[in-house]
Amino acid sequence: MEDPSEDKYLAPPTARQDEPARITDQATLFASPLPIVGQRKTTTRKELWSWYFYYVGNSGLGPFNFAISAWQNLLYLAGWDPAFPRGTVSCGDGGCNLVAFGTERSVNSIVLITNGLSFAFQAVLFLIVGSFADYGVWRPHITTAFTILSWAVGFGWLGVMEPSKWQAGTALYVLGLIGYQCALTFWTAAFVGLARDLPEVKESEEQLAKGETDQKSHDKIDMLARNRLANVSFFVCSVGEIVVLAILAGILEAIITDDPDSNTRALSIVCAYAAGVWIICAAPWLLFEQYRPGNQLPPNTSYFTVGIKQIYHAFRLCLRLKQTFIYLAAYFFLGDCLNTVVVIATLQNEVVSYDTKMLNYLLIDGIAAQAIGIGIFWLVQRRYAIPTKMMLLFNAFWILVLCAWGCVGITQSKLGFHNKWEFWAYQAFYGIFVCPWYAISQAMISEVVPRGKEFLFFAFFSIIGKTSSFIGPFVSSAIIDRSGNTNMPFTFLLGLGVVSVGILACVNVDKSRIECRKYLEDEAVRVYGMNSAEVLIVGDAKEMDGVRAVVIGEDK
Repeated sequence: MEDPSEDKYLAPPTARQDEPARITDQATLFASPLPIVGQRKTTTRKELWSWYFYYVGNSGLGPFNFAISAWQNLLYLAGWDPAFPRGTVSCGDGGCNLVAFGTERSVNSIVLITNGLSFAFQAVLFLIVGSFADYGVWRPHITTAFTILSWAVGFGWLGVMEPSKWQAGTALYVLGLIGYQCALTFWTAAFVGLARDLPEVKESEEQLAKGETDQKSHDKIDMLARNRLANVSFFVCSVGEIVVLAILAGILEAIITDDPDSNTRALSIVCAYAAGVWIICAAPWLLFEQYRPGNQLPPNTSYFTVGIKQIYHAFRLCLRLKQTFIYLAAYFFLGDCLNTVVVIATLQNEVVSYDTKMLNYLLIDGIAAQAIGIGIFWLVQRRYAIPTKMMLLFNAFWILVLCAWGCVGITQSKLGFHNKWEFWAYQAFYGIFVCPWYAISQAMISEVVPRGKEFLFFAFFSIIGKTSSFIGPFVSSAIIDRSGNTNMPFTFLLGLGVVSVGILACVNVDKSRIECRKYLEDEAVRVYGMNSAEVLIVGDAKEMDGVRAVVIGEDK
């Protein structure tokens, strides 16, 4: 057998090279007809494990888990009890208000609105820079830039330890979320290329092209490879986080004293500690990542406009990507459920009174459960070769259960996220049954987007996720302000979850592969000016601008 690192794409035996190629349901669907810059790289073990290890640092410990506690703690220290004249009585067991966004608001409302604005900023950024990732070799630099921003924000928290600096804390919180989410999105999208360039997957591609295997067998290998990377990265992250949090527990024991200000200092120190961990974990990936080829930039197009044009054409041709947009709708609604579960984090902070040690122990509880959950989900999927969609539907059911539990707490206080023991149970439940969503949903995206467009479509899905993320918090904020009940938004989330599960059940992955292939063929002709309606990448082709491609078929 030939070296799998060689970039060989062979036409199926049924397609003679002197006859027009006909793309059918059984034809080769793994090849992209679009011209690329450079050559494919075979994924190495060292590269793969450095990609896994990066996730331990980019797990969100600082910008996602503790930064919101540090910032919200400052808000409560700077706020006042609304039951008394403004500014006369500090926040206690009752409500807590502060002047923000032009008027006096509750802290819960401020948190939700700020999260919504942060997600809106992220959506704009994805539109601007998302186009870079699929073209040329810009994507690694994008990930690096947002990673460095996150590091800087983490260390910046060392200068924000006083209630009077809550505005600076707000800025750091927003910038931290932007850096974390953007770095995570582009790092996550890299797994599609890593999985596709695994030696066993490339070998299966060669066998498929030679007629030595069928499309169904290759699709199974490809699907399991992508799920393997998504799930193993999540498992490695979980195990690594437990070690990081165990070390953090010792640090907190040393720095938290009877001084009430020590807890505030500890929250800022944790954010800086998380940035230091991220530097250590990211270094191997930034060093060993191979710069995989992206698509050539279309004629008369710049990097700043190509993304918007691509999204416009994706919407214009949405009927050709029907399955992609059906999943997009499901992703939108279910993502709204999970992103707005920040309400639960808000409730948790109030119940444990922003105790940094308690928050750390709750995280250890949740992440240990997360490792168990993702391990069980992946082992079952691998053992029985369960399709990604079926795994996601099973996972979505438990998300609905979580929302339903929040609804229980609307009318009474014995159950429904009102007690410390419930948050221990919530962390375990969330880790085992809900957290696999983050791995499985990403693997599902990779199954319904056109090949070679992964970074743009992952950014596009992130934009949609952020759109749902700032719509959900705004709606939840209005519900809380009108009802005065922090649990009431769970009714909204449960309804969204039920709708999304129904939409998800309608997605057909097999049809999506055919739709994506035809979409790429259309772009090859429409954007790159190729004179063929049917394009097939074949082996032993003449290299043109670093691309092995042959256009065969009837000229238009």
